[in-house]
Amino acid sequence: MAETAPALPEHIDPKPDRAPRDHASHDDTAHEGAAHDSEPLWRDALGECLRDLRHDRGEKLTDTAGRAGISPQYLSEIERGMKDPSSEMIAAVAGALELTLTDLTVAVAERLQSFQFSASVAAYVHNSAYALAA
Repeated sequence: MAETAPALPEHIDPKPDRAPRDHASHDDTAHEGAAHDSEPLWRDALGECLRDLRHDRGEKLTDTAGRAGISPQYLSEIERGMKDPSSEMIAAVAGALELTLTDLTVAVAERLQSFQFSASVAAYVHNSAYALAA
């Protein structure tokens, strides 16, 4: 029997209906030609989720960064998907937002899953339109 993931605490709104940024806009060429170009990068989904959670709490970058022990500039880069933070940095920011790593991971995974579902629906609609045109 498959276990279901526990629900996120009420104060967490991962906003899974908002798709992560398209990573093609990054200047980072290390991922060019990757097999999954249409799939967003983890760092983009993580950054957007952290920003949404911080905004939901009504906090400024300096508030959250100060509690996490990192610079506001570094937190901004994480939120914009410009940095691939270490697990220690992710844990520090999650803690500053009063989240567990599990809560944050589930929120990011739900955002990515929502993106994949939206992409599947779009492909279905696109293919159906061609079938109707034929």
